[in-house]
Order: sequence, then C-alpha cells, then structure tokens
Amino acid sequence: MFYLLDILGTMAFAISGVLTAMNKKMDPFGVFVIAFVTAVGGGTLRDTLIGRTPVGWMRDLNYVYIITAGFFLAVIFRKKLDRLRTSLFLFDTIGLGVFTLIGLEKGLEVNLHPVICIALGTMTACFGGVIRDILCNEIPVIFRKQIYATICILGGAVFFTLLQFNIPENLVYLLTPAVIIVVRLLAVYYKWSLPSLERK
Repeated sequence: MFYLLDILGTMAFAISGVLTAMNKKMDPFGVFVIAFVTAVGGGTLRDTLIGRTPVGWMRDLNYVYIITAGFFLAVIFRKKLDRLRTSLFLFDTIGLGVFTLIGLEKGLEVNLHPVICIALGTMTACFGGVIRDILCNEIPVIFRKQIYATICILGGAVFFTLLQFNIPENLVYLLTPAVIIVVRLLAVYYKWSLPSLERK
C-alpha cells in the first residue's frame, strides 16, 4: 500500500511538472528536467537531511521509469489535459497529499519526534514544487497566499492523531492524504487563504 502511494505521488508530481513546463513553452529536455525535480526534489532534500544516502530514486530505478512514463503520458495527452483547466491543480494536490504521508513515514523509520516528522512530510510535499516554480520563474505556491504547506502540517497532525486510536495502518495511509486533498480542494473552492504581510 505504502509503495503504491509513493508511485502514485511520483507520477502525479511528474505530470504536474510537465504541465507547468509546457505552459512556459520549454523544449522537451527542459520539460523532462522540470518533471524530474518536481517529482523527486522534496524527497531528495528529505533523504539528505536524515542521512539516507544514496537518496531513494538513485536506489530504485522504478522512480525514474515512473517519471519518464509520466513525462510521455502528459506530452502525448497534453491537448486533452489542456482542456481541463483543473488538471494541473488536481495532479499537484494528489502529489501534495501522498508525499506528505511519505515524509511522515520516513521520519518515523529513523525514530524522529512527531514534530520533525511533520516538518519532513511538509518538506517532501512542498519543496519539489518550490524548485519547479523557481526554475519556471514563478513565485513558489508555498510562499503565496494560498493555503499549501499549512495543509501538510494539518495532515501530519491528523496522521499522528489517528495512530493514537490504533487505527489499522493501511487505513491511516489512505485517510491522511485524503484529508489533505479534500482540505486543499475546499480551500481553493472557498478561497481560504492566509493574510499577506506588508511593510506598511
């Protein structure tokens, strides 16, 4: 279950990266690079911080294959995806939910405090998108008014709360990303946002 969710998140973020790069009219190599860093950027930083080297995608080529498959699928079906205005948002949201869970689990594997696990989950979910947006010359979503990283923190709190009630792990693995995805959809639909800070 956990590995399948990891693969799903990798595919979702790779497609998100492809769609963003194509909106910037990059060449195929540029699009692939953006897809790659979006999919594994957060996980690479997480693994480096916890001393898990070589990082995950270097030890399991399935991630490279999945990203490549996501690249070709998004390119081949780009016209259909372009007709769906919410496609980029949906893939990004799915990746957000799944990658938060992955970061939480990696923190638990090395016996870190729940607060640090939540930080790792947020980093895993958000920093691939940060790198993507910077390379695409955009202000990263995490730094804008949209509720983004905050939802990952909420998901982490839900994850550890569910564990306290001895709920089966597979169910926790499903409920945690589901909560993040649903809250993210509601936040965008109802235009929830954090207040922006200004000097004046």
